[in-house]
Amino acid sequence: MSAATLESNVSRIHVIAAAPAAVEAPAVAPLKTQCSTCHLRDLCLPGGMSMPDIDRLDDMKFNRRKIKAGQTLYREGDRFQFIYAVRIGTLKSSLMLADGREQVSGFHIAGELVGLDGAAQGSHASATMALEDTEICAIPYAHLTDLAASVSGMQHVISRLMSREILREHSLMMLLGSMNADERLAAFLLNLSQRYAARGYSEREFHLRMSRAEIGSYLGMKLETVSRTFTAFQQQRLLEVDKRHIRIIDLDGLKRRFEVRVH
Repeated sequence: MSAATLESNVSRIHVIAAAPAAVEAPAVAPLKTQCSTCHLRDLCLPGGMSMPDIDRLDDMKFNRRKIKAGQTLYREGDRFQFIYAVRIGTLKSSLMLADGREQVSGFHIAGELVGLDGAAQGSHASATMALEDTEICAIPYAHLTDLAASVSGMQHVISRLMSREILREHSLMMLLGSMNADERLAAFLLNLSQRYAARGYSEREFHLRMSRAEIGSYLGMKLETVSRTFTAFQQQRLLEVDKRHIRIIDLDGLKRRFEVRVH
């Protein structure tokens, strides 16, 4: 072996020896959240609870999770363990029909709860995914029921949550069964307007996180009908629409399209 070759091999060994060993990334502890300090507490699980009862919720220290746009929170048939409170972002719940089509059953924004569809059978009846980068609190349902046994107000809270789910399903049935296309879209937009206003946002201007096709699935309308109805509302100077950005010009006029308040 020549001196030059030997020197080259020695240099290579030195380089390899000098390379730092791989360092395992430290485990990231899940973020914890407390209901008492959450800005959404009046809209979420603690709404209407006394401070001592909210303190009991704080002791549970719910885990917070981040879900990227398009990621699934749970699937139809998954074991029911948690209900989820939306902190930031938007979720979509849907069912898979026998013919393979998706039926959107709800859209959920900050301060709202999802996952109660699994309480009856022990498994989720629908799938839920993020429409944008979203953050949720995972609330163990078993812990809530244990707490309800010792905190009188908690049983009322759980009953209220169940009633809210029933009311939403009833509202969907009403949309699909008794209204024309104009009324359905007006009711949908007014419902979003009210929900955003309750969170301190503009009731007249907001960005739709869902597609026209997803709106159509939720309202029982074809995509073409949804697009045509948006266009008609623009021509009637009820709305200004820029892709998914909505500005309600005539809120009273839109309300006249749908006189019944949607919750």
